[in-house]
Amino acid sequence: MKVNTQSVNFSADKKLLDFIQKRMDKLDLFYDKVIQADVYLKVENTSEKENKIFEARLSVPGDRFVVKKQCKTFEEGVDTAVSSLERQLKKRKEKLRAHM
Repeated sequence: MKVNTQSVNFSADKKLLDFIQKRMDKLDLFYDKVIQADVYLKVENTSEKENKIFEARLSVPGDRFVVKKQCKTFEEGVDTAVSSLERQLKKRKEKLRAHM
């Protein structure tokens, strides 16, 4: 799957980008028709510890899934967002099976 990653107001290191790619590739196990994923990494200038925002837009034929998570680290945001996308993809797959 093609993952387009954009980091806003900072530059993401290679290790983080590889981690995101690896996690997003696991979504292919649940739904094989994923076209692409757009990932946005943002850091808010606040005094709170949970100032990292991970947003993912997943394109599948006929639909688009958007997940936005705010966490302490980007890795934690990736994990929670991917598990949320997993549930959405499974639900979509079940709906498609029911219509056949």
